[in-house]
Amino acid sequence: MTEDVDMQPEAKDTDWIKITSTDGFEYMIKRKIANTSGTIRSMLDTEMNYAEAVSRVCPLVQRGIIVEKALEYMAFRAHYESLGPKEDIPVNEFLERLPPEIVLEVLLAADYLEL
Repeated sequence: MTEDVDMQPEAKDTDWIKITSTDGFEYMIKRKIANTSGTIRSMLDTEMNYAEAVSRVCPLVQRGIIVEKALEYMAFRAHYESLGPKEDIPVNEFLERLPPEIVLEVLLAADYLEL
């Protein structure tokens, strides 16, 4: 008897994922951080049969600065999600790094990424 063998390597939180922007910027992030986005998590799910799950490259239709700020937020969220009270999270620390002229674009990207 032959058993089905899964040819996909097992996904680990320490795997690196490449995120690309429309203007050619590429960012490497750990899968644990990428999984804070519902959209990217679905892209990387091997059961969904997306090409991104095999290549570990997720193209985003956003400018590089917008992708960078979304990834910064994802890292911020992944870092602070295990903390207790919300009062201990320095939200202003993140907001100070967000230029007001791109806030609307970042908000739209966050909605697309399900953050």
